[in-house]
Amino acid sequence: MDRAIVPALSQFVLKVHSRCDLACDHCYVYEHADTSWRGRPRAVSPEILAQVANRIAEHARRHRLPTVHVVLHGGEPLLAGPDRLRTAADELRRALHGVSALDLRMHTNGVLLDEEFCELFLELGIKVGVSLDGDKVSNDRHRRYADGRSSHAKVIRAIELLNRPRYRPLFAGLLCTTDVENDPVAVYDALLELTPPRIDFLLPHATWDTPPPRPGGAPTPYADWLDAIYRRWDAAGRPVPVRIFDSVLRTLRGESSLTESLGLAPADLVVIETDGTFEQADSLKTSYDGAPATGMDVFRHSLDDVLQHPGMLARQQGAEQLCAQCRACPVVESCGGGLYAHRYRTGNAFDNPSVFCPDLLALVTTIRDREAAVPAPTPQSAQLPLDERDFEELAAGFGGADTVGRLAAAQLDLNQELLAAVSAQRIALSDREAAEAWEVLTDLDAEVPDELAGVLAHPYTRPWALDVLGGRAAPAGGLAEIAATTALRARLERTVTVPLRDTTLRLPGFGTVRLDVAATHAEVTAGADGFTVRAGGRRLDIGWHEGVDGLTPHWRPVRLFQGEGWNVAIEDTDPLRDCHEWPVAERLPVGEAKLWSEDLTGAWSLIRRELPAYADGVAAGLRLITPLHAPDGSDVSAACKDAWGAIGVARPASPEQLALLIVHEFQHVKLAAVLDAVDLYDKADRGRYYAPWREDPRPIGGLLQGTYAHIAVTDFWRVRRETAPLAAERGAAEAEFARWRQQTARAVEVLLGSGSLTDLGERFVGRMGETVADWRDEPVSPAAFSAAEESARRHRVAWEARAEGRTA
Repeated sequence: MDRAIVPALSQFVLKVHSRCDLACDHCYVYEHADTSWRGRPRAVSPEILAQVANRIAEHARRHRLPTVHVVLHGGEPLLAGPDRLRTAADELRRALHGVSALDLRMHTNGVLLDEEFCELFLELGIKVGVSLDGDKVSNDRHRRYADGRSSHAKVIRAIELLNRPRYRPLFAGLLCTTDVENDPVAVYDALLELTPPRIDFLLPHATWDTPPPRPGGAPTPYADWLDAIYRRWDAAGRPVPVRIFDSVLRTLRGESSLTESLGLAPADLVVIETDGTFEQADSLKTSYDGAPATGMDVFRHSLDDVLQHPGMLARQQGAEQLCAQCRACPVVESCGGGLYAHRYRTGNAFDNPSVFCPDLLALVTTIRDREAAVPAPTPQSAQLPLDERDFEELAAGFGGADTVGRLAAAQLDLNQELLAAVSAQRIALSDREAAEAWEVLTDLDAEVPDELAGVLAHPYTRPWALDVLGGRAAPAGGLAEIAATTALRARLERTVTVPLRDTTLRLPGFGTVRLDVAATHAEVTAGADGFTVRAGGRRLDIGWHEGVDGLTPHWRPVRLFQGEGWNVAIEDTDPLRDCHEWPVAERLPVGEAKLWSEDLTGAWSLIRRELPAYADGVAAGLRLITPLHAPDGSDVSAACKDAWGAIGVARPASPEQLALLIVHEFQHVKLAAVLDAVDLYDKADRGRYYAPWREDPRPIGGLLQGTYAHIAVTDFWRVRRETAPLAAERGAAEAEFARWRQQTARAVEVLLGSGSLTDLGERFVGRMGETVADWRDEPVSPAAFSAAEESARRHRVAWEARAEGRTA
């Protein structure tokens, strides 16, 4: 199958210095076939840096690249000095401003790294990777000065510097070149002891003309060496990301590789030398003199021109550009033919398998077979993080305060993990605003952890974090909002600067402040009687209990319903609340807010009195109701799977109907939390199934959600047929009970017959079925029973007719 040519280059290796202060004998730049470094200027000029930045920005703008990745390289880039490195960073930021995000990194041998450089890199947002080949004996085998002196002690000092709390965000990882003469376990242990964020093991550069050493004639010494590390890494629970192992595991799952030396992804990298010439990947220097050259430079050629170079085109075609032996290999999707340079042989150039082919085949198949041999976790242990009693209680359709409380605690843990992921993955070193907000949050976590946890538990924290991790939102605003609200909750007299959403200050769980001023940020400070907001030269003093009556137009606090044993927020202020199926209502007028409070009083009284099996769970887990807008005035409600503890409701005509909507939607909330903990069905199932209450067929997950929610609906009508005050209401409730009982039981049968449930799913749905089966034995009037049966029959006949039309 033809593979589309990559539309753009997004990774750039920018050579800022062409010489090195070490004389490593395995270096591909100075010790292999290519000698072009001899004729290049030692350091890149400011003029070339400016033009490089312009060319990258031109390419990024044309191809709408969200992020540009630049590695400052050499030789040894620290030899370029702080002024030239600052110029490089400044030019790139200038050119890419408003075009693409910049991921700026450096790869260094580390011997010159000091606090001055680290302070500079903090300012410029440059992450640093360091080369180190393991323990002193292993490292000194190759990484020495020209006079033979060891470099090990200086590199260790550099890594210790990067591990200081202030500089740890700079540390990108360690790069280690494999030498099978070294003890693999000693190498790995020495690297791991330095607590790097990532380790990258590289095969030594070699070609068929200059093959790698194979001591004693061993067929796969490099695979054996790496496998010894893999076994130790795997047995310890994979304590650090290792790029080569993670890439093999990813490609075995059909995902992309993390390195150009594995996988079939098209090449998207270009090198810019100190003289401004464009080159292909540096590793080609090991093939033959001039191998990486393109004949192009930053002044006369664009990056789109570079993409059309035959050498670049040859690396865009996936498996099609591999030799016949590689294309026929069973692990080609993972191996990808190995590094392009390692395929070279005089006479037929790169039309060969990698010179490391036996090692790559052995490494991939060994990892594949070892992964396949790992027994699947049993449903009763590793796949069931829920307590057995909790699982059974929830599967029956219920869940008391303790059970729901444990679900809430697990959801808070997820939110905290997502917040950590936002910090690790989405806060660029150059994003000072986000970094400062994160620093405030870490201080608050140490000072008032319970208050911070209360804010993180807000239902709309998770949708925000997922948007940030998905690249749909920037991190700074949400982090600052969480920090400011935490400080307010704790009544800390600390000023937090928060970016505004248009002219609105969001304080999750507190409310919003509307600021009709030309400002982008607001300063928030708590006080004894309230809090102060300063923005655009304006100061607002807001009392803690002010604004509920609507008399303070700029301050819209979240209103709180306080029932007996249950407090729930009426959230009509949060800009992030629009995550439900229906449109949200605007800020409720005071009169409408009072009607909500009255209806909630009646609804909560009914739930506590008539549905006690649900009441304690609702009180423990439902913390927020967002009013929705129903254009036609119908009863609508919704739950967002990522917003634990929240439901959306358009206020219905009666407190009784509101009670029904609350218990119905909270079923969805509970089940979403269960599905975060365990797999109940095969998520790869793309089938559609009959739902007795829908005209359209439903996916397995949608059917499970609907069935679980309708257990509460059935139970509501089951009780109301006895408790409704009027005979006509009791008769109508009995008919509803008979209908929903029949429909829910039928849905349970469809689920159990789907073949898509996991073992735990079978248990869960089976327990749901037991609850409904108990109700099927309860007598109803012949009229109600017959009406339910006839309604079900007509629905099924009509559904099958539509299904035949869909497949015709």
